[in-house]
Amino acid sequence: MAIIRLTKEFTFEASHMLEGYDGACSQIHGHSYRLFVTVRGEPNSDPADPKYGMVMDFSVLKRIVNSLVVDWLDHSFILRRTGDNAAFVDMVRERFRRIVETPYQPTCENMLADFAATISAALPDGVSLHSLKLHETATSFAEWYAEDNR
Repeated sequence: MAIIRLTKEFTFEASHMLEGYDGACSQIHGHSYRLFVTVRGEPNSDPADPKYGMVMDFSVLKRIVNSLVVDWLDHSFILRRTGDNAAFVDMVRERFRRIVETPYQPTCENMLADFAATISAALPDGVSLHSLKLHETATSFAEWYAEDNR
């Protein structure tokens, strides 16, 4: 049977800052993120199965990505906690609930690597993560491909 790729698009709103960065992104700012998740696999070949002909149900992919990425980051402030900003993070956390601290600088590139590991581990047997594309703006995005990361 043929290998087929499925792609689903997700969106979330979030703000972030790049601690210690030497440009404008060191300031708190927001993005309307667009995440494209592409998985690959063989369609189900059992004619008696209600999922016959599917690589995976789009609703399953939606549930996985929403629970692991979108619900976690939507309308949050994402930042890396460092010794230099610990007091600031604590102060912000006193006022706002949706603070996401990452062990990495929250760039598109680092976020994609994190998403790839998390999503890959949650996919059903026989389905693998093929690629991710994360838009920070309408014209700026980063991509992750499984074949580049083997």
